[in-house]
Amino acid sequence: MSRAQHPHQRGAALLMAMLTVALVATLSTAALWHQWRALAVERAERARVQASWVLGGALDWARLILREDQNANRNEPADHLGEPWALPLAEARLSSFLAADRNQNADNTLEAFLSGEITDQQGRLNLYNLVQTSDGKAIPSAADVTAFERLFQQLGLSPGELALCLMRLQAALDQTPAGRQRPGAPLLPSRWSQLGWLGLSAPTLRALAPHATWLPQRTALNLNTASAEALFAALPGTDMALARQLVVQRATAHFPTVADVKRRFPQLEEALAASDRFQTTSRFFEVRGRLRLDDTVVEEVSLVDRGGSGGQDIQTLWRERRRPGGSLQ
Repeated sequence: MSRAQHPHQRGAALLMAMLTVALVATLSTAALWHQWRALAVERAERARVQASWVLGGALDWARLILREDQNANRNEPADHLGEPWALPLAEARLSSFLAADRNQNADNTLEAFLSGEITDQQGRLNLYNLVQTSDGKAIPSAADVTAFERLFQQLGLSPGELALCLMRLQAALDQTPAGRQRPGAPLLPSRWSQLGWLGLSAPTLRALAPHATWLPQRTALNLNTASAEALFAALPGTDMALARQLVVQRATAHFPTVADVKRRFPQLEEALAASDRFQTTSRFFEVRGRLRLDDTVVEEVSLVDRGGSGGQDIQTLWRERRRPGGSLQ
């Protein structure tokens, strides 16, 4: 009886051994996967910290450039596209500046490349200007509404979106006698990426982006940095040919003052009569930094205000981390 069971016992032992090997292999694979995942998480976290450090340094560097530009322009306070801040930073390698941990050396430090640019936001039409307030009452600004109507027409955009934006902005800025926002009013955006709250679609915002902006207060248009489309829209009675001529002229010699623009373009005397709508200086700038770290690309956009303490106190109004292509992280 025992001899008849012997082959069966050997088969059971072999099956048990195979199951044990399979179990050990499964546990080993799971352990290796968990270890790999922990390393990947650690690597991602290290990349995030390094990216924040580098992009924060890039913002500080941009603020220093703007501060030095303000100091250099004390005798002639004009901002134009021939200044150092307007030159974009081509992609530069920063791997040698990144801190490697004690288990690394200079040969295996992650590859890091930084690029960026500073953009004058007062070289664009400010959507905030569409409405002006007086004693808490929000009313449309006729000149600015006309300017945006001309810009929308030039870009082939829907005038209905502009009308909806104006209506919602007016509702957002209108206040009760107690100085509070009226019930049911839309939220007031704080940055460009939030303008969908006012009814502007994503395609419209993409088309407007090179020529329009959103700033936290009414601002004048800088004639030294505005695009031809923005100049055409803002200057009544002009055409695109004259707007492009102005752009060409300022590339040769920038405009120190609005009076200089009138002298060189007498036909713009009437269009430039509203002194609060045009100037040749700026205080709001967008700083855009892009970091390529190993196989990861991170972009950070910030808005800075150079208006305080004679340009010595440069305030960062907001910072926004984005993926390549513009979507938020």
